[in-house]
Amino acid sequence: MITTVSKNPRTTRGDIVNDLQRAGTKVTKATISNTLRRQGLKSCSARRVPLLKPVHVQTRLKFAREHLDDPEEDWEKHDNDPKHTARATKEWLRKKHFKVLEWPSQCPDLNPIENLWRELKVHVAQRQPQNITALEEICMEEWA
Repeated sequence: MITTVSKNPRTTRGDIVNDLQRAGTKVTKATISNTLRRQGLKSCSARRVPLLKPVHVQTRLKFAREHLDDPEEDWEKHDNDPKHTARATKEWLRKKHFKVLEWPSQCPDLNPIENLWRELKVHVAQRQPQNITALEEICMEEWA
């Protein structure tokens, strides 16, 4: 159990309970927590994503209404990363006549690729690549 958690820190107590039950040993999640803690291994929880505030909901709704009929060919979307907001970048885009969408804050879900990245990360993590070559192969297989 200690080796499993040390090799894969994302192993959950539920995973360990299931593994041990398949091996014929019945334990509780509390027993697993106590055992891991005695061995110096601490548990942690994933950080929760903040819920949208009313101002974010209104901003998103306004954005959606303004761009409801825009053809996709006209879209050029940037987040608020400094390389996108730099004066030189803005000037170049203006000279090339690009229309950049003003993207509301707290809206990663409005960008469809973000959902795909999450799916890819989940599937890759489940397969637990051990090196960069395996990671590349798994990414290619999962993306296909």
